[in-house]
Amino acid sequence: MPRAPEGVGFTGRPNPARIAAYFGLAVLGALVALAGTLVQAAWFPGGLIIALAGSAGLFYGGRILTGTQIGALAPAVGWFITVFLLLSGRPEGDYVFGDELGLALFMLGGTAVAVMCATTSKVPQSATRRGRSGI
Repeated sequence: MPRAPEGVGFTGRPNPARIAAYFGLAVLGALVALAGTLVQAAWFPGGLIIALAGSAGLFYGGRILTGTQIGALAPAVGWFITVFLLLSGRPEGDYVFGDELGLALFMLGGTAVAVMCATTSKVPQSATRRGRSGI
């Protein structure tokens, strides 16, 4: 008697290791957002470039590490939540971001990088995995 095929994606059985990886990536996203917020405000415009490069590295790294689009979305969710919490400010009226231009570029750049990393169609594979030794 043939077996029914296993589910794929959301219909498959949950993998505890992958869930832990997604949670860890979300925490890393929060830490990168916090660090990026402080760096981009301190050394504008060089700090903004460093902050966006760090965010891009984390989002793309999560995508490569897990091989799924959720691998890029998990750190992006942590990043967005942290940035929005930092936008809320303090009761005294001040907030973490330095100026409006840096804030807008950080938010738009981080959003664009997250969308690009999450919507790539396939993760590139090395030629050596297919047995080819050349290009």
